[in-house]
Amino acid sequence: MKKVFFAVSAIATISFAFTTFSEVLPIGASIPKADLKLKDISGKEVSLKDAKKKNGLLVMFSCNTCPWVVKNQSRTREIANYALSKEIGVILLNSNEGQRDDADSFSEMKAYATNQGYKWYYAVDANNVLADEFGANRTPEVFLFNGDGKHVYHGAIDDNPGDASNVQRKHLKEAIDEIVSGKDVSVKESRSMGCQIKRKG
Repeated sequence: MKKVFFAVSAIATISFAFTTFSEVLPIGASIPKADLKLKDISGKEVSLKDAKKKNGLLVMFSCNTCPWVVKNQSRTREIANYALSKEIGVILLNSNEGQRDDADSFSEMKAYATNQGYKWYYAVDANNVLADEFGANRTPEVFLFNGDGKHVYHGAIDDNPGDASNVQRKHLKEAIDEIVSGKDVSVKESRSMGCQIKRKG
């Protein structure tokens, strides 16, 4: 009986690890739950609607600990600053509820953001509400919205998340330039690489 129990538990664990929790937000969709208030590292509450600027909104699912986030951190700072310079709002969301009492606690988020010199919102996605609405599954993973609040790009910052020295195309920067110029985004989706979001339970 114990062998059967352990076998079932192992299968359940493996299934959970590869589960897609919801469909990824389709291109053309509006910003989900735009009015939902989230706790920012400033201590204030902010919504995606609050974070959006004239030319759009960049939403990035991130955290403090994932090696892929660390590997891409300089690129995150670069593209976030670039987006802000183009009147596109930026908000990073930490959905790691499974580590909220540990490395992804609110206090650790504040310390990490200070150390990295964040000049944008970094908020707690309590109970993975937005991660589930967006269909986000990893960190880092980006979603870009235009000035009308429509989803125009989803995926990675560029075409080589594993090696900054071999990047051939900066997908997110190109998408930002295109929407600011009033053009259609030429590459709307790419494959993001990163750690799985640590959902609770």
